[in-house]
Amino acid sequence: MYRMFGIAAFCAIAFVATTSQAEMKVGTGVRVITPDPLLPVSGGAGPTKPAHAKKGELNTRALVLQQGKTTVAIVSVDALGFPSVLGDRARKLVPRIPAANILIGATHTHSGPDFYAFPDGLGGHTGDLKYMDSVCTKIAEAINEALDNLQPASIKIATGDVQGQVTYNYYAPDLYDRRANVIQAITPDGKVIATLVNYATHPEVLGNDVGILSPDLVGPLYERIEKAVGGMAIFMNSAQGGMVTADNRLLDQPPKDPQRAYWNDARTWEECIRIGNALADESLRIVKDAPVQKDPGLYCASTEVTFPVQSKMLWAYVLLSPLKFPHGDDPAISTRINLVNLGNAQILTIPGEAFPNIGFYLKRKMRGKYNLLFGLTNDAFGYILTKVDFNSFPRYEYCSETSLGEMTGEILIDKSLELIKKSPSPGK
Repeated sequence: MYRMFGIAAFCAIAFVATTSQAEMKVGTGVRVITPDPLLPVSGGAGPTKPAHAKKGELNTRALVLQQGKTTVAIVSVDALGFPSVLGDRARKLVPRIPAANILIGATHTHSGPDFYAFPDGLGGHTGDLKYMDSVCTKIAEAINEALDNLQPASIKIATGDVQGQVTYNYYAPDLYDRRANVIQAITPDGKVIATLVNYATHPEVLGNDVGILSPDLVGPLYERIEKAVGGMAIFMNSAQGGMVTADNRLLDQPPKDPQRAYWNDARTWEECIRIGNALADESLRIVKDAPVQKDPGLYCASTEVTFPVQSKMLWAYVLLSPLKFPHGDDPAISTRINLVNLGNAQILTIPGEAFPNIGFYLKRKMRGKYNLLFGLTNDAFGYILTKVDFNSFPRYEYCSETSLGEMTGEILIDKSLELIKKSPSPGK
């Protein structure tokens, strides 16, 4: 389903869609994926760092929605990124759902093992292939468990601004999307089955320099929600590129660079708990009084999109990785974008870390009452910038170097708008 091929194939887009209107059913499944013994943690394309301790457990969590003949799986993995070549291994183990309807996203914790098998410059790589295989198996187990646990459900959906010191933009503090989108599935008698939180942030309170393997703030987020309302919590990131991150600034201390508004920060598990709990409380506040949608309607479409690979570094990863990314002679990568209508909400996936301006624009063009973006979903190949941002500011140098190329954002926007246009409007 995923493949890499030449730029000449840009105009060839495969479009797959399924839709249904019947009784909604929802199921959940969870698997722990914490490596034992601990593996080094990855914070990006650089070298991994040894882990001497863990805080919380790494998880993969599956939320399956079924209505009539349409089934959609939303899967979250506590990982920096989860490439499609691994996602496809898990999809093959779930024959009851069309592969194109299985959305696998990374939480983007910077305190988890490498899932890219980055070349180490010494003829080897920084990944553990056996561990990666085991995670693919556990993802499939979680999805299959969710299928086996399907039960009648209604849906609540809401969007609202998150208050408090939770997130900011490291590059420009006020330039980020404050909105959290929350989907909650409940039984006919009102019992919570699942709570999905969709919010843009980097779970990098700890980072990979402190030697701790952890889901970061996402772990405490899950624990807080599940303790408060029951059911399973699941987090899907959003457009958090450049550089929307957890607000662990020590605002009671003088800034380390007043002119550029750079502060000292707290890189502790206690800070993960504070931010995770705050986001959980805000998410539950936002969804609490949302109306119940008893027959919400479910639709899923997908399309393949091709991006040229301008980055020599990322193309080297494609060519040298032991994961054996499929590719052609031309430096280009093909990946999948999904669009899901659930009740009066519309969900669009992004195969990487889109900048906030791209996220705001796509949400404005989507057609739901509530519009959600699942970032780092189906793939996670670097930052996604518009051409006017790409390599235009010194502060964006790293983001440009770890982006597929100048046209990535433009192509993503164009193909996303095509997918939105071809899809029916979500219910009211």
